[in-house]
Amino acid sequence: MKPMAWTTVGALMALATTANAQTAPTPKSLSPDQLAFRALYQELVEINTTLSVGSCTAASEAMGARLKAAGFPEADVKVVVEPKHPREGNLVAVLRGTDAKTKPILLLAHIDVVEAKREDWTRDPFKLVEENGYFYGRGTSDDKAQAAIWVDSLIRLKQAGFKPKRDIKMALTCGEESEGYNGIEDLLKNHRPLVDAEFALNEGASGLLDEQGKAVMLEVQAGEKVYQDFTLTVTNPGGHSSRPISPNAIYQLSAALDRIGAYQFPPRFNDATRGYFTQMQARVTPEQATAMKALVADINDPAALALITKDRTWNSMLRTTCVATMVSAGHAPNALPQRATANINCRILPGTPIDEVKAKLTELAADPAVAVTLAHSSKPASPPPPLTPAIMGPIQKNAAKLWPGVPILPVMSTGATDAVHTSAAGIPTYGVTGLFHGPDGTGAHGLNERMRVKSLYEGRDFLHGLIKDYAGGK
Repeated sequence: MKPMAWTTVGALMALATTANAQTAPTPKSLSPDQLAFRALYQELVEINTTLSVGSCTAASEAMGARLKAAGFPEADVKVVVEPKHPREGNLVAVLRGTDAKTKPILLLAHIDVVEAKREDWTRDPFKLVEENGYFYGRGTSDDKAQAAIWVDSLIRLKQAGFKPKRDIKMALTCGEESEGYNGIEDLLKNHRPLVDAEFALNEGASGLLDEQGKAVMLEVQAGEKVYQDFTLTVTNPGGHSSRPISPNAIYQLSAALDRIGAYQFPPRFNDATRGYFTQMQARVTPEQATAMKALVADINDPAALALITKDRTWNSMLRTTCVATMVSAGHAPNALPQRATANINCRILPGTPIDEVKAKLTELAADPAVAVTLAHSSKPASPPPPLTPAIMGPIQKNAAKLWPGVPILPVMSTGATDAVHTSAAGIPTYGVTGLFHGPDGTGAHGLNERMRVKSLYEGRDFLHGLIKDYAGGK
């Protein structure tokens, strides 16, 4: 998962170095079911699932073995491996419901993790270390916490004899953190019956604590922007630099980039962002609150828009953004450039066609010599899922049990998760975890990634209750 707005990667390095850190001892205060969960979490974190040397297949097999040991039949637990990607296997499982007419719920999490070099970390990134109220290790937050909770919840429901009304499906997938093979994309394309569902729960949102550890808000992700790179290319016959001519490929590209850089895409609300800016009015400065109120009433209010979009995160939530990230030109210092290229990275609001953005970039380039092309295959269109009472009611109910009075805010991720695939495939996907962290984040994708111990066990309780409420049954 790409970092959320509240994550400050690198702040964790300020924590005290502990030379005597060891793999976490088993706390005596935990209940038997918490001890079992902790052991499952530790096993999953300690299986290296990086793209370079790790194996999602090994992790999938280990979690599958736990489900079968808990009584799941072989037919309901499958490790799906694409032959060309033998180490990128995915685990799919199902707890059968009693009503075949009620569509399933899908529990989604990725088990691959970002690379981590031991020499850069304070602790071994592939050993679960419990220290000063935190679990440390690569994937402790992104995304093995939620993956472990899903497996644990299925085991608990099975052992308790729970009979859900609808099927509860689970998919632990590989490839979210890298380009190339993507597990949920493969499952949707080639094994759709295994993951088809009415809606899905996924990563993408968390809870925020203040500096004193008090819960401030719980986020629910309802939509995310679409990642797309475009390539701008100008070609020219070139020639000797002692005899300059016009046009010049570098100048043409530079002029096009200036025009693109000066443009702002129009603002637009969806359910998540309108709800976010409505509820945030009680949590910001009076000036910002007034501007947010005006913006909700009229998204084109110039004064309100000018104030709110000074914040980079808020600006990105309100509009499609495109920015130049790489430029390459010329082939020799004493020759006129024969070719100049630039990469434009766009984060597109859900529901906006990629072709529409491409057409706007071409219009802004305003030069037929500047070719605008897709730098890679386009991501699927991902409409934001609706925040209906059927979705929000159980979230509010279970959150109130653990964090009474804490507001629940809908958010739209400006990064990217696997929800882009499921939502585009007609499975509305909501980011909801109940996993709280402080203002300095979790270190996801960075050094010394961590998960607050208290937050992990609370998130486990929250999601377990949420699953039962969504699934129905008894």
